[in-house]
Amino acid sequence: MSNKETFNEAIYDAKTLGVPKMLILGLQHVFAMFGATVLVPALTGLSVSTTLLFAGLGTLLFHFLAKGKVPAFLGSSFVFLGGYWAIAPNGEAELLPYACFGVVCASLLYIVLAALIKAFGVAKVMRFFPPIVTGPIIIAIGLNLSQSAVDNCAANWWIALIAILVVIVCNIWGKGMIKIVPILLGVVASYVVAAVTGQVDFTAVREAQWIGLPIAAEKTVFAIFKNPDTSLLVTAAITIMPIALATIVEHIGDVSAISSTVGKNYIQDPGLHRTLLGDGLATCLAALFGAPANTTYGENTGVLTLTKVYDPMVVRIAAGFAIVFSFCPKVSALISCMPTATLGGVSLVLYGMISAVGVRNVVENKVDFTKSRNVIIAALILVLSIGINYSTAGSIAFTIGSITISLTGLAIGSLVGIILNAVLPGKDYVYDEESLDNPAVNFEV
Repeated sequence: MSNKETFNEAIYDAKTLGVPKMLILGLQHVFAMFGATVLVPALTGLSVSTTLLFAGLGTLLFHFLAKGKVPAFLGSSFVFLGGYWAIAPNGEAELLPYACFGVVCASLLYIVLAALIKAFGVAKVMRFFPPIVTGPIIIAIGLNLSQSAVDNCAANWWIALIAILVVIVCNIWGKGMIKIVPILLGVVASYVVAAVTGQVDFTAVREAQWIGLPIAAEKTVFAIFKNPDTSLLVTAAITIMPIALATIVEHIGDVSAISSTVGKNYIQDPGLHRTLLGDGLATCLAALFGAPANTTYGENTGVLTLTKVYDPMVVRIAAGFAIVFSFCPKVSALISCMPTATLGGVSLVLYGMISAVGVRNVVENKVDFTKSRNVIIAALILVLSIGINYSTAGSIAFTIGSITISLTGLAIGSLVGIILNAVLPGKDYVYDEESLDNPAVNFEV
C-alpha cells in the first residue's frame, strides 16, 4: 500500500471512530507531550498552568495558519533553557519577564525567515544555515546546560539515578506508548520513590485550588514596561535570539519527520513558510504572557506512527485538553513540588541528547571536515560558545551610551559562525525540499 493510500485510509478511519474514541486518541497525545512540556517551567520557574494554556492555544494557532493540514502538537522548547538561565539564573520572578521578552524577539526570526522562504524559496534561504553552523551551535547549547543538570542531581544522586535508568530502559526496550513517553515515566518513577521515602512536601498541593486562572499579570512581558531596565531588555534580546537558529532547524526536521510519517510533503503544502509562521507566532504569544517558547514535538509524531491515525483533529482535541488542565492550580502545584534530583536526572539525559543531536546533525549531513573553512567555523563556534560561558564573567559586556549590553558565549559563537559561513568561500550545502527524509533534528528523547 502506498504512503498516499495509507494516509487517506487513516483519515477515513479517524472520521469514523466516533467522539469517545477521538477523545481517547486526543488524551494519548496529551500523555505524550505532558512530561516534557511541564518540565520546562519546572526547571525555569515559569508557570506550569500558563505553559499548558499556551501549549494548547499555540497548537490551535499553528493549525489555523497551516490550513489545518499538519498534525503537529506544540509544547515547551528545551533549547531555550540556557537563555532563561542567562537572564534569570535562579528563576528570579522579577527577571523571568525579561527572559520572555528575549524569546519574543527570537520568535520574530521565525516570522522573518518565513517571509524570506515565501519570497525566495527554502533552498536559497537554508544555504545560510547549513549543518556546519547549526550542528556546533546545538552541541554548545547542550554542553552549556550540563552543569545545572549535574548540580541538580547532586541534591540526591539515588533519586536522580532512578529517573535516568527509567528513561534509558523505556527508551531502549520499551514498546508502544512506553517508548514514546520515557521522560514522563522517568519523572513519575523518581517522583514516587522520593515521595514514598518522605522527600517531598505536598503542602502546596493541598493548599492549591481546584480551579483558577492560568495567567498572572505580573509575570507577563507587559508588566516590565511600567519601569523597564533598558540594558536588560537589550541584553535579553541579543542573548536569546540566536537560540532560535537551533529551534528553526528542529522545526524543519520535525515537519520533515511528520511528512515522512503521514506520506504528504508538508514543506510544500501548506508550505514551510506557513508552519514556521505558526510556530513563531505561537512562541511569541506564549512568551508575551509568561509561558516558555513553543516547538513542534517529536513525541506526538511517535503517537501518529503508533496509532496510524493522522487526522489533525485528534491533535486539536489534545490541545483542548491542555487548555482545560491549565485551569487547575493543583496540577501546577504538583509539578512545582517535584524533587530537585528528579529534575536533575531527567535533564541530565535531555541536555546530553541535545549535544548528541548536534553531532548527529553534522554526521548525517556528511559535513566535510577536510575543508579548512568547516574546521574553522566549527572550532570558533564551540570555543566561543563554551569558553565564554564558563569564563569568570560568563559573558562579554560593552556599553553603548547609557546602555550596557552583555553577550553570552552562545550569542557570540552563533553570530561568528553565521558570518564566517557567509563570507568564507567553499559553501556546498544544498537543502532538498522535495525529500521527506531530511535528517530530523528532534531534541526530545
